[in-house]
Amino acid sequence: MQITISRDQFLKPLMQVSGAIERKHTLPILSNVLLEVKQGKLFFTGTDLEIELIAAVDIPSDVSDCQLTLPAKKLLDICKSLPDGCDITLTTQETQVLLTSGKSRFSLATLAAEDFPNLEQWDSEVEIILSRLELRKLLESTHFSMANQDVRYYLNGMSFEVDNSELKTVATDGHRLALAQKQLTASTQTQRQIIIPRKGVQEIMRLLIVDDSEIKIQLGENHFRLIDQEFIFTSKLVDGRFPDYRRVLPRGGDKQVIANREWLRSAFSRVSILSNEKFRGVRLNFSAGELKISANNPEQEQAEEVVEVMYDGPDLEIGFNVSYVLDVLNTLKTDDVLFTLSDSNSSALVEGQGDDEAMYVVMPMRL
Repeated sequence: MQITISRDQFLKPLMQVSGAIERKHTLPILSNVLLEVKQGKLFFTGTDLEIELIAAVDIPSDVSDCQLTLPAKKLLDICKSLPDGCDITLTTQETQVLLTSGKSRFSLATLAAEDFPNLEQWDSEVEIILSRLELRKLLESTHFSMANQDVRYYLNGMSFEVDNSELKTVATDGHRLALAQKQLTASTQTQRQIIIPRKGVQEIMRLLIVDDSEIKIQLGENHFRLIDQEFIFTSKLVDGRFPDYRRVLPRGGDKQVIANREWLRSAFSRVSILSNEKFRGVRLNFSAGELKISANNPEQEQAEEVVEVMYDGPDLEIGFNVSYVLDVLNTLKTDDVLFTLSDSNSSALVEGQGDDEAMYVVMPMRL
């Protein structure tokens, strides 16, 4: 077999699938990328047995159908190091593949393509059509609240919930919760909740181009698939039940605070510099028309900021992890932000003023 293709054409799909490939794995073949020629296209496949990525590029139709595997990281490093605009030629030679470009020659080991694992076949039970932009917004609004290596494995991912004509993404690590929702143009006539693993969410965000092009989302019994114009992403689901987030949404908060998001974000950022590096706690003191934000650390250093806010309730003192508050303020896009509070021991509900597509819950901390 011999394939000649431009470096730029070859590099893009290779980079797309590389995110699914494990560099250190007990199965050597999982460090390889599968290259497959069929029907005038060159398909690239990478997997770690949990997620699978497939991308394709057109090639001359006279290349006969074949398949081979190559070490993904070495192949990617070689292609990146070659000059822009050059051509790459791949030629099979028994147990190796010769890659040539100009005066450069690289002989790479190959493993049997027949041993390359594919995720099992499955049937789609629910299909949703969304724009790339809409899906990206749902993921960006919630992904930062996912747990990371939590023993409660069902928190190490994102809840993806379809409720007839509404789509919700929810993430929580037990200390905070993020919820985003989107009305679908057509009802799915079904209710379904799945958990997409953390790595899967991160890969989708890495790959998604932000524009209005449509993408198809498929939900199976144990799988999630995203079919884009440039790639096909498949992930196994986290096997578990996501906590009932509706029970932790604060209710009955009688104190509302409205503040300029950018002023608030800047003030929290400055105060956080002198917060305790381990616990990241800051104290918030609300009084009529103003909010005082303060922090200190074991070195006896202190920071204090006063921000004008719209608030006319009784004085209230409450503590939060400043990183959690900043994550929310950095994610919201509205000019003003709305805090709904009840007392110093209850969670706060944070929303963008006038935006009902996302809401955030932050638990208080004792200082």
